[in-house]
Amino acid sequence: MSELDSLTAAAALAADGTLAGARAAIDALPWLSRAVDDDRASGRFTAWGLSTVIDENTGTAVTARPLFEELHRRAGLATTWPIGNAGLLHCYGYLLSLEVTPYGLKRDRWVEGALAQACGLTADAFHPWHEGPTLLARAMTAASALLARPAASATEEIDGRKTRLALSAEAGPAALAYAVAPGPGTAPLLVTMFPVGEASAPLDEFTADPRLRWNAM
Repeated sequence: MSELDSLTAAAALAADGTLAGARAAIDALPWLSRAVDDDRASGRFTAWGLSTVIDENTGTAVTARPLFEELHRRAGLATTWPIGNAGLLHCYGYLLSLEVTPYGLKRDRWVEGALAQACGLTADAFHPWHEGPTLLARAMTAASALLARPAASATEEIDGRKTRLALSAEAGPAALAYAVAPGPGTAPLLVTMFPVGEASAPLDEFTADPRLRWNAM
């Protein structure tokens, strides 16, 4: 069985909506358990802001509540459904989601090559089962670099909170990174990262309609 097949099988376990299924799904992927443990020990989750697990496009939860809560328990993070740590949810929760969105499965950004290549990396650079740095660590490095040196970017304030959008290209296919400050006068924290087919579209929307986006809270 390929790593992708194993991931799909684990996601099916989590989709039953039970705590037993959630635990079985995580335990079925030894690299996932190791990654969460490593990220917890290294304090990486603190670099990420908050996100709701309710998708803004579909209005439904992209992961079942037991999986949401079990991931946070293993990460040592207190949370209140449906709002949790953006890094944990967008990197690891999305891997185990089978909810179809208008843009496909949430995990596609990590297992397909478009995002990695838009970041100037090899197509498999974000495959979560690779040895070495965790997926979350690799995503942090890429997103932070993009936010620091974007080809195109914009900053807006929402209720006094600074929000920042960065893109790896001014037009055409690009990687998008998004960060939101947890409160007025604080620095933005990472929220999400994903590929876009046309960089100018989210940039125009971001500046024309300032609001929290991409499930940020």
